[in-house]
Amino acid sequence: MSSFDDMDAFEAASLSARAMQARPAPYLDELNPAQRQAVETLDGPVLMLAGAGTGKTKALTARIVHLLNQGKARPNEILSVTFTNKAAREMKTRVGRMLGQAIEGMPWLGTFHAISVKLLRRHAELVGLKSNFTILDSDDQLRLMKQLVAATNIDDKRWPPRQLANVIDGWKNRAITPDRVPAAEAGAYNHEGPRLYAEYQARLKELNAVDFGDLLLHCVTIFQTHEDVLAQYQRWFRYILVDEYQDTNVAQYLWLRLLAAGHRNICCVGDDDQSIYGWRGAEVGNILRFEKDFPGAHVVRLEQNYRSTPHILAAASSVIAGNESRLGKTLWTDADDGEKVRLIGHWDGDEEARWIGEELESMQKGTRGMRAFSLDDCAILVRASHQMRAFEDRFLTIGLPYRVIGGPRFYERMEIRDAMAYFRLVTSPEDDLAFERIVNVPKRGLGDKAQQTIQRIARDRGVTLVDGARIAVAEEAIKGKGGAALRVLVDDLARWGRLVGSADLTHMELAEQILDESGYTAMWQNDKTPEAPGRLENLKELVKALEGFENLQGFLEHVSLVMDNETDDGGAKVSVMTLHAAKGLEFPAVFLPGWEDGLFPSQRSMDEQGLKGLEEERRLAYVGITRAEEVCTISFAGNRRVFGQWQSQMPSRFIDELPEAHVEVLTPPGLYGGGYGAAGMAASASPEIMARQMSDIDDRAQRADVYNSPGWRRLQARSTERPMSQPRESRNQVIDLEAVSAYVIGERVFHQKFGYGAVAGIEGDKVEVDFEKAGTKKVVARFICAADDVPF
Repeated sequence: MSSFDDMDAFEAASLSARAMQARPAPYLDELNPAQRQAVETLDGPVLMLAGAGTGKTKALTARIVHLLNQGKARPNEILSVTFTNKAAREMKTRVGRMLGQAIEGMPWLGTFHAISVKLLRRHAELVGLKSNFTILDSDDQLRLMKQLVAATNIDDKRWPPRQLANVIDGWKNRAITPDRVPAAEAGAYNHEGPRLYAEYQARLKELNAVDFGDLLLHCVTIFQTHEDVLAQYQRWFRYILVDEYQDTNVAQYLWLRLLAAGHRNICCVGDDDQSIYGWRGAEVGNILRFEKDFPGAHVVRLEQNYRSTPHILAAASSVIAGNESRLGKTLWTDADDGEKVRLIGHWDGDEEARWIGEELESMQKGTRGMRAFSLDDCAILVRASHQMRAFEDRFLTIGLPYRVIGGPRFYERMEIRDAMAYFRLVTSPEDDLAFERIVNVPKRGLGDKAQQTIQRIARDRGVTLVDGARIAVAEEAIKGKGGAALRVLVDDLARWGRLVGSADLTHMELAEQILDESGYTAMWQNDKTPEAPGRLENLKELVKALEGFENLQGFLEHVSLVMDNETDDGGAKVSVMTLHAAKGLEFPAVFLPGWEDGLFPSQRSMDEQGLKGLEEERRLAYVGITRAEEVCTISFAGNRRVFGQWQSQMPSRFIDELPEAHVEVLTPPGLYGGGYGAAGMAASASPEIMARQMSDIDDRAQRADVYNSPGWRRLQARSTERPMSQPRESRNQVIDLEAVSAYVIGERVFHQKFGYGAVAGIEGDKVEVDFEKAGTKKVVARFICAADDVPF
């Protein structure tokens, strides 16, 4: 009788309704009290605030089954919205399993876009379309953008068509039509954004086509301008359920609010602490103001976690508590305490990759005092895709099987293959495959006809494609802009080839020069898509990888060999992915490397969005920690190459937000000098805490074998053998707690890498210095000295 408030209401109900109430509901017995409350609260607005690993999908599907079982709605009167087709299929399968029969007649269970297509085909004429409209893919959309830009006087190199596509997509995500673009944004795309947006929409109508953004935008427009249509669906959809509500954008939010205004029976399931897609339009504010948008809403918090140990949950809860914009909840579990969250600092990024590789091998054997783990149980979650390169190189070298989730492996990425093709062609001009790949990348005006001309000449003369191109230029077989660009390319290839092995240029510098002078770097710098910054970072990481080899040829051979040896035998593999790609997944053992300020939290996110960006980064940290079921290891490096320059890194501010009682520091003595939160680099830590942690580390070092691995032995050997003439960053030092007070504003100081400068500011153990040649930088106080103390 859960759907009736009291016995009187039950007795007053119709006979069929009372019979429905008497039907057994075994699925309710499988729910915990909070889940059951969320399922049985059927009428009115409900927010199911579901923490990570709390069984929200189970509760959501049980709610659908309960609606059907209790006769509250027919299958076609339930609108259930997900974000992915996979989630929709899983939900339909679970509903069928709970009902004990295949579920039929639920046409409105699917993604936002799939349901919007159905709605739009019924009412296409209301927005000037025919019901058989086509949906443009990204390539067709970009082609249309190029046509529009070409018809204007806009420089498409400075204002790429792809950038226009992103601007328009952003407006559509916020349900902004061309006539409603805010005045503050009218300057977009060289002040041509609104006009081109209107022309783009007009062209789509001529083609009887829509893009993905239109699917929701047109539905919202129809609902707002045709009350009769909206009223029809408001009556039709008696109950609305929404998964991952924290990921909705403005258009999806309006779409839902308009439809829910009829019966007001909307149940949104989500977790404000896992809203990590702001960069693609998601508005965490949608879930934060749910109670304001739907007065009288019932909020049910699902807090019992079925995934992680208490130590892991405590760490995640402590970090996310730093966010002000959240509804708040406390995750708990009945599971045993398990392993504490492990925190370890490394000398540099390569050492971090070596240690994790050795740790994975040890965990397979169960030699860390834990059970043995399969590689399938383990995952490495990075903040940025360029971090994967160090791990992939290390795993390929030691033969550790791995898989990259959510994207290609590092050396299989498009930008890396393009760059490698340039390098191959410079070292081996006979490589025709490499020439074919890069001859028109970046665009040089060399279409299929021009490339066929080069191939014909090369085939007729019995020469390579590079020589064929050279002949084509000399004989003016290819004229105009394409011919001029081809001449530059063949001349550059010859010049770069002469520089291979030059005493005046390292192979790393040559690689950078090739990418810059070819225009390949500039191509991605001018690309305004969300992927472009990541591709540029991957190119920088590629150049960094050359350091470990004597020449360009040796590096190319290494990559070819290791990639050739990589075979998919169907065996266990460690998963490597970004934190964004890991949402919704779980693993018994998780490694979270690169927790350094600037890398994580991302400096770009903080610079572009300020506090909002920082809070989304903190939510990303929460997501990362809560992916772990049994073992969570957080690591950072004291030194990392950033934009081609070695920099001393500060541990992530999120590390200092971890709870001491639930963290075990593994950093060996002397590497950073002790201290809890920054594993020895936090000058703000009290002497008592530092002394206690140093004692704890010494005890662990004596009893554990974690420091007996080959990687640590190599590290210790290098640390003791390194000559004292090397930079201070290259030597193990115990932090000087008095370093912060050793300098004053205006004092002249010296840094081994950046040279002489003057102190401009002091913040904790960091000193801001205006260097004479390197500009203003923040450095750790112990890495500089007074200019008068320089011994040369």
